[in-house]
Amino acid sequence: MITRMSPVALVAVSLLLTGCGGGAVAATDHTSAAPAPASTPPASPSSAISAEAAPRQLPGVGPKTLARIPAGTEQVVLVTGRGVNSSVSALALYERTDDGWQQIASWAAHNALRGWSDHHMAGDLRSPIGVYSLTDAGGLLKDPGTKLSYDQGSGFVSPGTGFEGEPLAGSFDYVVAINYNRQPGTSPLDWTRPLGASRGGGIWIHVDHGGPTHGCVSIAEDHMKELLRTLDPARHPVVVMGDAASLSH
Repeated sequence: MITRMSPVALVAVSLLLTGCGGGAVAATDHTSAAPAPASTPPASPSSAISAEAAPRQLPGVGPKTLARIPAGTEQVVLVTGRGVNSSVSALALYERTDDGWQQIASWAAHNALRGWSDHHMAGDLRSPIGVYSLTDAGGLLKDPGTKLSYDQGSGFVSPGTGFEGEPLAGSFDYVVAINYNRQPGTSPLDWTRPLGASRGGGIWIHVDHGGPTHGCVSIAEDHMKELLRTLDPARHPVVVMGDAASLSH
């Protein structure tokens, strides 16, 4: 007897065989400062640092998260989720300068349907929180001019519809692999999972289809092309990603 799969099931299987979180399964206060005591002498001009002179930091990123950014990193893709259970986020691109981190772009984005997790598992429909390097890209369409290693191929397809009924076609026209549970230096389609298949994988930045993802981060196609053209492996780019509360630690 031949069992016919429903369209929803077909989409689920298709996504398991591609990226966006499914590949691993297939591959197996605001307070005012208290006044200083009267006995405390005022700071001398030489020891006081004005706000203008202070290095620009990554907004919303706390010390623990900052400590995870490698010292040699000069480009950061900062993905800040609206809430731990929200699929809406913002992606901003920063570059390190002599004055600190400077924002050069900011775009609307989506993340996984159920939000974020600091212990991502295959099929949990949450995006992994953390700091991950960015070394490899690819897509169905030809290289738009990135300095990253780029793999063009017919495997970058995502048929069917998303969680809100939106078409998924074109979602993988351009992708950047996020080095969560994958082997850097390989195609985004490579299914090597160093942490094991149960920890998920296939987490990408890809073209937005207008709704939540399975685990990836998505932005508009024009923005994907701009991101690809900007990322430079010589500047050791990383993505810092998670909900706003988690990143503030």
